[in-house]
Amino acid sequence: MLRQLAVQNVVLVDRLELEFEQGLSVLTGETGAGKSILLDALGLALGARADAGLVRSGTETATVSAEIELPRAHVALGLLSEQGVDIEPDEPLIVRRTLKSDGGSRAFIGPSAVAAGLLREIGALLVEVHGQHDDRGLLNPKGHRQLLDAYGKLDVEGVSAAWSRVTEIEAELGRVRAEAALAERDREWLEHSSAEIERLAPEEGEEARLSDERAAMQAGMKAGETLTGLDELIGGADGALAQLRQAARRIERGATEHPLLAEALAALDRAVIEASDAEDRIARAADALVFDPARLELVESRLFDIRALARKHRVDPDALVALSEQMRSQLATIEAGSERIDALDNALVAAREAYAAAADDISAKRRKAAAMLDAAVAAELAPLKLDAARFRTAIVPSEPGPSGSDRIEFEVSTNPGAPFGPLTRIASGGELSRFILTLKVALAEAGTAATMIFDEVDRGVGGAVASAIGERLARLAKASQVLVVTHSPQVAARAAHHYRIEKSHGPDGTRTSVHKLAPGERREEIARMLSGASVTEEARAQAAKLMEAA
Repeated sequence: MLRQLAVQNVVLVDRLELEFEQGLSVLTGETGAGKSILLDALGLALGARADAGLVRSGTETATVSAEIELPRAHVALGLLSEQGVDIEPDEPLIVRRTLKSDGGSRAFIGPSAVAAGLLREIGALLVEVHGQHDDRGLLNPKGHRQLLDAYGKLDVEGVSAAWSRVTEIEAELGRVRAEAALAERDREWLEHSSAEIERLAPEEGEEARLSDERAAMQAGMKAGETLTGLDELIGGADGALAQLRQAARRIERGATEHPLLAEALAALDRAVIEASDAEDRIARAADALVFDPARLELVESRLFDIRALARKHRVDPDALVALSEQMRSQLATIEAGSERIDALDNALVAAREAYAAAADDISAKRRKAAAMLDAAVAAELAPLKLDAARFRTAIVPSEPGPSGSDRIEFEVSTNPGAPFGPLTRIASGGELSRFILTLKVALAEAGTAATMIFDEVDRGVGGAVASAIGERLARLAKASQVLVVTHSPQVAARAAHHYRIEKSHGPDGTRTSVHKLAPGERREEIARMLSGASVTEEARAQAAKLMEAA
């Protein structure tokens, strides 16, 4: 609810502070007094386009601020929180705009400077301004579906959840298909490489074992070459061992001739024993160093094959086993991906069927709600001198979405036999305002902004029609704060709060001021509206009757 409006240096207003209350408030005054200035000032505070012409002549800056009370759960507060704008809980929301004479402007929400676009978005959620230049609210088809759903108390959670399920499966299916397509390009290479590794069947640690075995056989081959002929050199007929034995036999015959010969014989005996032991060890070594050349060839061939395959895949030889398992896993994933795609395709068909059923159900309910709304609006047209007009809620198929597959637009036919078209086809500003009032009354239970402002909704009508307009405005004001700029005494008489706008001339120029009227002042103002510049007693009596009847 709009609590306060403060205006400084806007056109004819030098400084003005207005306090507003719940219920129906009217702003009256003579033509040209400046009623439109207040609406322009409020629009500026709510994010309307900045027009340098609003800055009061002779000043540099115009300032407008509005203090608005909101419930804690108001959607505007959630939006501000998402945008990182800090608002004190349980405190009024203050929106402010400054405008320089060169056209530059700044916007504020609370203490925070914000973009004018955000202020405009928030302002549209706080206050509805309806007039002949209204281009938002009821005139914008984008909001018609939400209004109809709220009017019919329709719950779109079911269709929204069904749509979410469809989009989730579509996204998952797209991801799986992309992965499958990428993997499919590698299938041939994976199958060939995996088969190649499986044919070789390397084992972890095998390369090291083969390398050790090959090294051992190569060492044996080299050592075997050094042993060739040693058996003959030591143990042959003319070998060292035979010659040692022959020498021992010669010395043995003369060993008693001298002690040293006996010692020499003993040394030769020891040499024969050592040489025999050496001969035995050499023979056993020769046996141990014997290898199969075919085995060496086989070991070398497999070792080279393992190393070549590892180089091909740029991995360590021991990693070939894990690489093979990885390739088999990738191939299995390709196969599983095909199965996953089939499962997702089936799930998508089921999800789309569920969404279609939910969308059809909400569409049927919308048609029922639309028929009720059309009837409610039709009942309000004649009393507001719009009996030649017809109203309908057009529901046509549209692209599926989270709210269903309906495009909804409020349409009007202004004359008998004329085709239906958008609300903006109503040429007269007064007729448009009354039509909007009709819709607001019919949609009252669907929820409205906390504050609604109507600019000369009674233009061009009087008598019973003006009285009907006043009655409907008062009805709206039971649930919302309603501010009306009016020239109609019948509408003014319905007000709970009455403000008179006056223009005065002085040495400092022309100024606009606003004065809240007491009950007696209200009667005088309504009498002026009835009789014109010269207020008569008859007009005062008639004003009293209007106020009493209201």
